[in-house]
Amino acid sequence: MTTVTLPGVYTPQDDTDLLIRYLHHEPLPSQAEVLDVGTGTGAVAMAAARLGARVTAVDISWRAALNAKVNAVLARLPLRVRRGDLLAPVSEQSFDLILANPPYVPAPAASCPRRGPTRAWDAGRDGRLVLDRICRHAPLLLRPGGVLLLVQSALSRPEESLRQLQAVGLRAGIVEHHYIAFGPVLRSRSGWLRSCGLVEGSDEREELVIIRAVRLG
Repeated sequence: MTTVTLPGVYTPQDDTDLLIRYLHHEPLPSQAEVLDVGTGTGAVAMAAARLGARVTAVDISWRAALNAKVNAVLARLPLRVRRGDLLAPVSEQSFDLILANPPYVPAPAASCPRRGPTRAWDAGRDGRLVLDRICRHAPLLLRPGGVLLLVQSALSRPEESLRQLQAVGLRAGIVEHHYIAFGPVLRSRSGWLRSCGLVEGSDEREELVIIRAVRLG
């Protein structure tokens, strides 16, 4: 699926493709209500819309929100786009499926960037500043039987995501693994990652995982 990427918006990459591929294996009820958190270009949201879902896409970046609207118009897909911080714009709604490809890359800075392209991937020293918020708050928006599909790097401790999701009563597990070579960002900080014990030896491959969590009842 071809999308336009405006300047300053995260270009769909391997994690986007991985989430879209798994989405096609996820059974959806008729007229399912789907939320795409951190939509970027809207690529994942539009993939869900093509499956017949009613999709809401959220991004904190005004550029990304505009980009998702442009791509939805070009693709002639009905997409509701909201600008705001993670789940805040939809806090009063509920969903059958929540899709999330958040910033998850460990970075030397302790806080998330407030602007610039790195805001799309840097997430604090352990890569969990945004992941933790999603694991805490996304389950509250799931309908009974609803599903969260979350993609992240093994560098940002998927076991902690599982622990948090299971602690609030979701049945959660890793359903997909995918290995890719380090891209420019991880190559540029490979020395720092090794000094933190996040990368061992000369390995320069990143493991991406998809976590699937179901709200029981």
